[in-house]
Amino acid sequence: MVNNNNTNLTKEKEVDANSSAKNAAIQSSQPKEADLSFTELYEQSLDQLKYGDIAKGKVVQITPDVVMVDVGWKTEGFIPIKELQDAQGNINISVGDDIEVFIDKRDSDGNLILSRDKAASLKVWDDIKNACENNIIMKGTVIEKVKGGLSVDIGVTAFLPGSQIDTRPIKDLDKFVGQKLDFNVLKYDRKRNNVVLSRRSIVSTERESEKKDTLKNIDEGSIVEGVIKNITDYGIFIDLGGIDGLLHVTDISWGRIAKPAETFHKGEKINVKVMSFDREKERVSLGLKQLTDNPWEHISERYPVGALVEGKVVNLTDYGVFVELEPGVEGLVHISEMYWTREIKHPSKVLNVGEVVSVVVLEVNPDAKRVSLSLKQTSPNPWEKLSEKYPVGTVVKGSVRNITNFGVFIGIEEGIDGLVHVSDISWKHRVAHPSEFFKKGQEVEAVVLNIDIENEKFSLGIKQIEKNPWEDLPQKYAPGSVVKGKITNFTDFGIFVEIEEGIEGLVHISEISQKRVKTSSELYSVGDTVSAVVKSIDANLKKIRLSIKETEVPAPSQSQASSSVSNQYINNQENVGSNLAQALAEVKIGTQQKDE
Repeated sequence: MVNNNNTNLTKEKEVDANSSAKNAAIQSSQPKEADLSFTELYEQSLDQLKYGDIAKGKVVQITPDVVMVDVGWKTEGFIPIKELQDAQGNINISVGDDIEVFIDKRDSDGNLILSRDKAASLKVWDDIKNACENNIIMKGTVIEKVKGGLSVDIGVTAFLPGSQIDTRPIKDLDKFVGQKLDFNVLKYDRKRNNVVLSRRSIVSTERESEKKDTLKNIDEGSIVEGVIKNITDYGIFIDLGGIDGLLHVTDISWGRIAKPAETFHKGEKINVKVMSFDREKERVSLGLKQLTDNPWEHISERYPVGALVEGKVVNLTDYGVFVELEPGVEGLVHISEMYWTREIKHPSKVLNVGEVVSVVVLEVNPDAKRVSLSLKQTSPNPWEKLSEKYPVGTVVKGSVRNITNFGVFIGIEEGIDGLVHVSDISWKHRVAHPSEFFKKGQEVEAVVLNIDIENEKFSLGIKQIEKNPWEDLPQKYAPGSVVKGKITNFTDFGIFVEIEEGIEGLVHISEISQKRVKTSSELYSVGDTVSAVVKSIDANLKKIRLSIKETEVPAPSQSQASSSVSNQYINNQENVGSNLAQALAEVKIGTQQKDE
């Protein structure tokens, strides 16, 4: 064993001696650096670098087209200038700066081409892999909204699904564009250049942290700052920091708030007061108006009934105008309180939002938070002077402004119309519709019948200009007198007969004839002239009862009719006997004449 070992040691020494000699030969055969040409040095430096590697280099020259970088071993390459320019065309590096570059390739002239972008991209993929495997947060900037989520720049373009943006659904994704945020890498595929990000766990952690701090500091009555998160018709949801509070619409303002979205906006910061807080259910009720004094307290003292005040028009509706008297206090001018005489179809025809107007206070109700105002009462009531100017019985002139089925409106003064009811148009004629007698713009005379100042009604009459012809009819046509007239109309119950112009009487069907009559048209036609007996006249009701049958010869009684029939029978018998005797005598005479 000892001999063998010695033999082995001897062999190892021989091998080492041979190797040393060989190395010495190689070294003696290689030229020294000082003896190498530039081309040989360049080729030797390239042997130290491999295409696809990332190397550190120093900027040695900047030209308008390229940036020259020394990557070591006296080897220089160039980077196209566009890779180092920002959006404005500026270059943020200087000669002497160290940068990481990617050893890309050679051009046709043999020049070494470098790339900073590819170097950054390779480094990013290493960071992405590390972040995904070790749950490390990466920062990125949201580029744009895309289908299903957001596009994010983390060095490479990555995709953030909408479901991974927040712990709750987000409707407005555009608000994230341009924001620099933290992300987790869910998965990546370098070959397909695909990276999927998430923010859910990050947001959840942040909110839990904020929530703990908020719950420690929040208390009823405290004033806190929050961010408007959502706006509805019934209130505003405010993020107080990990916990949401509701600002109900009734607690926004002492005045009227129709739609909170018209005044407030999402993302807006706002100070509110904590009205109530349920720590177990984590429910917070907030108030905004409670940060200011209640303007409805002592309002009756500031705005007594009858006072003339100024306000700004803040809203127009179909039924009136809302006028702001002071912040939080609005009053309503009903459409009926806008003008004394002018008819208003919509307040927008008269006033505009933002206009300052003078109004009179009609009523104040602090409990209901209501103030009734009047615009028309800032000027004298023309209806009060109307009764003095036009006493009952005065004849006035005016033009027909409107015609309805119940009467005619006549303009007497600017904005004041008088109504002639259909029953006050004519004493004699039956008026089916006023348009039969009048046209718009027609000048007419009328008599003032009544002026109702409180209800603003002006009643006129046209027929009252003439004397009522019905007043003299009872004396002119006494009951029992016979009159002549023309048939104007047939009805199921009788005939109307005009005994003079516009004056008609009714002949009831039972008064038409002594004979049985099914319909009056059996005996007469419209336009026929008939005689009739006046039975009665009611001047108040304008009714005349007539009878035609009473003008006929009275029919015989029943006994007279029986006697007449008997006499007729005897006469007939006598005539028959006489005729028979005469015939027999004639026959006898004839026979005698034949025998002779």
